[in-house]
Amino acid sequence: MVENTNADDSLNYAQDMLFTDGLPTVDPKVGYRGIPAAGAAGISYRQLDYWDRTGLVQPSVRGAAGSGSQRLYAFRDVLVLKLVKRLLDTGVSLQQIRLAVEQLRAAGINDLARITLMSDGASVYLCTTEDEVIDLVGRGQGVFGIAVGRVLREVEATLVNMTPSSLDDIDELSARRSRKAV
Repeated sequence: MVENTNADDSLNYAQDMLFTDGLPTVDPKVGYRGIPAAGAAGISYRQLDYWDRTGLVQPSVRGAAGSGSQRLYAFRDVLVLKLVKRLLDTGVSLQQIRLAVEQLRAAGINDLARITLMSDGASVYLCTTEDEVIDLVGRGQGVFGIAVGRVLREVEATLVNMTPSSLDDIDELSARRSRKAV
């Protein structure tokens, strides 16, 4: 369960975006294929595939559409993949992580780099200020925290050396495969 300790729910966020965080907007037709996205997140392709099929983290640029299709993950998707991996590594159950991702989607985020995800091993708490982190730790609930801004910079550093793919590139590849098959 993600508990947003910030009581301001009056902001209206887009439902189709996981984060409305001010990250630079890139071409919505450009993303990272499955293997590079999995590598940047530190997970296996098998995990990536499972998380997509079960709806935990799905590619927002282009989803899988049968054999041979190429998923394309936006930067934000790769960031969420890495956050999920970090939470799993710390012992949070996949069920709790699913709830956390769903509640993050519902809550929307103003400034992703300023967020800290805290967990007591059972629940995940969303902290948007240092005071919220201190309050949570002071109550004896916080066992560990993940500074989202640091993870964001790690993902940026990993992806800076990778060339993103375009939907147009993938469509051309599919067309060549179709011509070759005939």
